Amino acid sequence: MQVRSFFALPLLVVIILASVPLATGQTPNSSVQVKPDPATPSQQSSTPESASRSRRAVPASPEQEAAASPTPSTSTEAPLISEKGAIPASEIAALRDEMKAATNEQARARLQLKLVDHFVAAGLRQEAIAALKAMSEEDRFDPQGFYNIANAQARLGESEGAIKSYRKAIDQRKGQYSRAENNLGVMLLRTGQWDEAYEVLMSALRQENFRYAEASFNLGRLYAARGEDDLAVREWRRAVIVDPKHEAAARALSNSGYAGNIALTSPSAGSNPSTPVRREPSGKAPSTSSVEPVKLARAGAGKPPRDASLSLPSYTMDAEAYALLQRGRSARERGRNEEAADNYRQVLARTGGYFPPANLELGYVLMVLKRFDEAIATLLPVTVRDGSQIPISHYHLARLYELRGELKLAEEHYSRAAEVYGGTNTQFFLDVGRVREKQGNLAGALMSLEQYVTGMERQGHKPEWSDERLTLLRQKLAASQPKP
Repeated sequence: MQVRSFFALPLLVVIILASVPLATGQTPNSSVQVKPDPATPSQQSSTPESASRSRRAVPASPEQEAAASPTPSTSTEAPLISEKGAIPASEIAALRDEMKAATNEQARARLQLKLVDHFVAAGLRQEAIAALKAMSEEDRFDPQGFYNIANAQARLGESEGAIKSYRKAIDQRKGQYSRAENNLGVMLLRTGQWDEAYEVLMSALRQENFRYAEASFNLGRLYAARGEDDLAVREWRRAVIVDPKHEAAARALSNSGYAGNIALTSPSAGSNPSTPVRREPSGKAPSTSSVEPVKLARAGAGKPPRDASLSLPSYTMDAEAYALLQRGRSARERGRNEEAADNYRQVLARTGGYFPPANLELGYVLMVLKRFDEAIATLLPVTVRDGSQIPISHYHLARLYELRGELKLAEEHYSRAAEVYGGTNTQFFLDVGRVREKQGNLAGALMSLEQYVTGMERQGHKPEWSDERLTLLRQKLAASQPKP
């Protein structure tokens, strides 16, 4: 269950992971690349794309991508001047005449996108953004068109607008639009909305029977950002199996160094077969004769940024427990949550009742099943024993406390998550502020919102709604002060 931030308008917060690739296997520091949907309008409105078509749409060169961007509806025909030169008035006029003569909305939208390309080429970014926004708000059935608008917004760094447009495209296809969901997942990941990013990326994978390499790659990045390295490696392995040429997933695997943070014990080990083991400073698993790293195909791309001071634990476990863990994960991916819970419990039974990856994943399953008390009992030991190394456990425990109305505890755990992740994911400051406002702590809520906005400004992604929200909260705080 997703706990939504009270400050944000519909899911529109801009934050970490500006380097996450969009519908292509990019390295972390490359620019966003997206590709227009090549399907015809009739295909888009009636059938979900096949796995093969979905994968073919992933790689896109900047030259191929140029065909996705839109136009304002102004009537002036004067030359548009920028530091990069002028767009001739005749060219603008010709495009607008074509738009007026267009026989259907899809054709007109393509011409609008072409005009926006002119704006971008001339360095008129704000004109392009305004045109895209106007197009995204039009009331028409055109999922392919809204997908391409979203791609253009994403390339211009307009994460909020892109999220709205992708959602519109997905809604018009009744949730059957895996490429749009993959790209939406990237934008949600970039803006720090991790739980929702998980849901849409998993939906994209389910639609493609888990044979969508780009969605697996992006889901792996999400897991890595949360500190769940073993799950990240699982997804990157899957991406490489589906698409052996997926260089970004290959580099990610190579950079991971070994099988996430879980290694298998040999049958000859006489100690507890499943034991938490601390990392050495190098980040490698301790080298003992009883530990055999799980073998991986060599491959790889950089992981999303996270707090450099975060030292993740590594673990060892016996092969049977590891198999149970993987079965639990597969069942969870396919929505078989009761089966998943049973497998995770069997893992815990073999590990003395505590194995952090199993505790975390069982907690997630119990949350979906709305068994909140059980979920708290499962996650609380992780925050007590390993919370400093697995801070995502604080976030999920905070969600559960908030659902139960235990706001002080929720604030405590959200604050811990914000303390650790705030440098890369300021979204957590919104969670802290929400529960503070619920408790009547307006000064504390305002401080959290200011921290969020400052972080967003530092990244160049200040949300459109933030000034209005700050003003409203300041007014509420002033009104609550005793009159002199």
